[in-house]
Amino acid sequence: MSDIKAMYRTVMDDHFPSEVSLTIGEVVLKYKKRSWKLADKDGLVEKGLRYGENPGQEAALYELTHGNLSVGEVKLIAPGRGLVSALTEADMLQAGKHPGKTNLTDVDNALHILRYLPERPACSIMKHNNPSGVAMADDIAGAYHKAFMADLIAAFGGAAVLNRPVSKACAELMSELYLEVVAAPDYEEGALDILKKRKDLRILQIARMDRLRDWRDERFLDIKCLMDGGMVLQTSSSNRIKSAADLLPARCEHQGKVYEPTRQPSARELSDVVFGWAVEQGVTSNSVLYVKDGVTVGIGTGEQDRVGVARIAVYKAYVKYANLLSWERHHLKYDELVREVEQGKKGGELVESIDEAAKAAHAGLPGSVMISDAFFPFRDGVDVGLKEGVSCIAHPGGSLRDWESIEACNQNTPPAAMVFTGQRAFKH
Repeated sequence: MSDIKAMYRTVMDDHFPSEVSLTIGEVVLKYKKRSWKLADKDGLVEKGLRYGENPGQEAALYELTHGNLSVGEVKLIAPGRGLVSALTEADMLQAGKHPGKTNLTDVDNALHILRYLPERPACSIMKHNNPSGVAMADDIAGAYHKAFMADLIAAFGGAAVLNRPVSKACAELMSELYLEVVAAPDYEEGALDILKKRKDLRILQIARMDRLRDWRDERFLDIKCLMDGGMVLQTSSSNRIKSAADLLPARCEHQGKVYEPTRQPSARELSDVVFGWAVEQGVTSNSVLYVKDGVTVGIGTGEQDRVGVARIAVYKAYVKYANLLSWERHHLKYDELVREVEQGKKGGELVESIDEAAKAAHAGLPGSVMISDAFFPFRDGVDVGLKEGVSCIAHPGGSLRDWESIEACNQNTPPAAMVFTGQRAFKH
């Protein structure tokens, strides 16, 4: 067992070169490998990533240092704009355990979401490159708390990334949960002292993160490598929805009849659509998520069919809502409460009360906005959300059966609103 535990703590030697060049046409892109001098069991050593996605996988982090590629009319990000790839020892306010690949890609994917949410304090808690909870609030402590409570189970061992300096109140909330990484533009007086009580916590200060909005429209070279040694090059996706004004009316024509929603979205629903579409940029496809009042309610990720992932997101919303009630009432996770009931330590009525409350509240889904990263090919996915009380649905539009989805919204009691984003948000 000790050998199994040791493999997770071992910082591998990697044999990747210190510099890498990639020639695309006549353009040469040059990259420099990132390493850090950090304390290890053998003293101060300089190494790069702990390991890749799993122990035993060598990995290296590279920062773009030279070359600027244009693909058609799209000019990709230039050197000197590094965020995660530019991390230095000084940016690691507490190194904790040596960073691994997933730690840093979690932070990177959170930044991919937060760059579209600069207006208000926001927090994205990441697990395995997907958000477990994302929230906006009037202050950063409130944003963290809402993101944590959106999925307090998955948040365990996650990476909390915040777009405002971490306050002392926020740090106190964070100290109650085991986190792998905290990343923010800065830390207010007293916050670091609280966070550093957890010695293995990686505390990062991301240079330039206070200007994250400047990266909103930046695009980068996205490389997908294949098992046969080949690769696919593409430009990264870009979120065209900056405000509600960028959304499109849900409208289509079928067999000579024009279909439109009978109810238009409210200002609150439109705000949630813009927020939810920003979150959608960082969720693995196929995905469906539900958001309400600037907080994720349920996130369904990486499924093969759209109706299935819509149902999974609903299921997760119920599980998370039960956990939320159990935590608030008994400071126990739902499964912990169930176990104490089974052991005779607590009465079964406590669990029954939570189950009944979650069912009565439909897990907080009524009035939420349903977001899909691609169009609904059939109305069955839309019907899943409508059954739970969603009041507005947003998806790219463009299906041959858009008319069915619009009709489903109009037939609902009360009618639900629908808008199109006019773009897909696939991420694989």
